[in-house]
Amino acid sequence: MKPAQFDYFRPSSVEETLELLTDYGNEGKILAGGQSFIPILNMRMSEPECLIDINHLQELDYIKQEEGYLKIGALTRQSDLEKSELAANTVPILREASRFIGHSQTRNRGTVGGSLVHADPSAELPLTLLTLGAKVIISSADEEREAALDEFFLTYLTTDMMPDELLTAIHIPIDSIPKGYAFEEFSRRHGDFALVAAASMLDVDENGNVLGGTIAAGGIDAVPLLAEEEDFNVLIGQKLTEQRIKEVVQKMVEKAEPDSDLHASAEYRENLAEVLIKKSLHKAYQRATESGE
Repeated sequence: MKPAQFDYFRPSSVEETLELLTDYGNEGKILAGGQSFIPILNMRMSEPECLIDINHLQELDYIKQEEGYLKIGALTRQSDLEKSELAANTVPILREASRFIGHSQTRNRGTVGGSLVHADPSAELPLTLLTLGAKVIISSADEEREAALDEFFLTYLTTDMMPDELLTAIHIPIDSIPKGYAFEEFSRRHGDFALVAAASMLDVDENGNVLGGTIAAGGIDAVPLLAEEEDFNVLIGQKLTEQRIKEVVQKMVEKAEPDSDLHASAEYRENLAEVLIKKSLHKAYQRATESGE
C-alpha cells in the first residue's frame, strides 16, 4: 500500500518549522527518522495534508554537557547516541539501552526525539530517559516550555504535545546520577520491540546499603511505568535482599495494567516484568557496590 497524497516541505530552520506547524495544525506532521512514521503512512493509518521534513535542521543534532545536564538535540540519531563517548561516560545506561533498539540500520535513521514523541511504552529510550529523570524542551511559535517525562507520556502513543509544537531537545541531569545501572529487555526476535523491558539505577554506601535510585518498566502499561517513591523507599538504608526486591517488584506490577495481544498475554507480561526488574536490580546493585570498592 502507498501513502495518501500530501504536500512536502523541507524547512531550513526551527523557526520555519514552527511556522508551518502553526499554519497546518493537525494536518501537518513532522518527518524525522521515519522509522515508525513511514510504516504508519504506508498503511494509511495517518493521512496528513503535509509532511514537514526536519532532517536538514543541524541545529537539533548534538550531544553536549552543559550546566549540569547532558543535552541531546531531538534530531540526534540513535546510533550517534550509542557511539557517543560523552554520553557513555556521563550516562552509561544510555549506551546499554541504545544497543537494544532495532537493528543498526534502524538506529542509523531513528532519532532520539522521534522515539520520545512516538511514545511506544515498550521502546528503550522513553523508558531509560524516564528512569534518568530527563526533561524535554518543547517549542512553538509563541513559547518554549519544559516538561518532565512522567508528565509528558499520557497514554499509548500519546504525549502532551500540541499540534503546533516541536520537541527540540532532551536534558538529563547528571550531577547526581547513581553509579549502579542496568537495562534489561526481552523480545521475541532480535530487533523487535521488547515485550517487556526494565531499567534500574542505584546508589549504595560503603556498607552496601541503598541510598537512592529509580526503577522503571516498559511494556506493562500504556506508558513506561516508574516505581513510586513510597514503593522504592522499601530499599532505602537496606542491603538488597530477595525479600525486599520481591516487595518492590510486586508493588510495581500490581499498579500495572498490561494488555493481552498476539505477542503475549497480560499474565505473561506481568511475570516477565517481575523477572526483568529483579535482574536489572541485581545488576545495578552489583555495579554500584563495585564502583565504591
